[in-house]
Amino acid sequence: MKITPYKDLASKPADDPAASKVAMRIAIGPDDGAPNFVMRVFTVEPGGHSPRHSHPFEHEVFVHSGSGELFHEGNTYPIGPGHVAYVPPDHLHQFLNTGREPLVFVCVIPRRDR
Repeated sequence: MKITPYKDLASKPADDPAASKVAMRIAIGPDDGAPNFVMRVFTVEPGGHSPRHSHPFEHEVFVHSGSGELFHEGNTYPIGPGHVAYVPPDHLHQFLNTGREPLVFVCVIPRRDR
């Protein structure tokens, strides 16, 4: 079992050069014994964005704070605190911070190391 404030978890910058002002924390993952999923917490600073990309697995997202946009398959949708989003596998997407505060969201994906 694991219970900890997410801000106490190590944060590292996104390793994709197409990302800007994005940091990630692994909240729950393989090191915690989670057999199926990885829960990540992203912080996107004002003006920042994730890369525009797609991959063969889904994203399940909960927006904790801040405001921004979710680009999905050619359309842009506003997101803010309390919003949830499901991004299907192989769909082109990107998260953008359009606000003045950090955009913080939780993103759950399947484990890909097995």
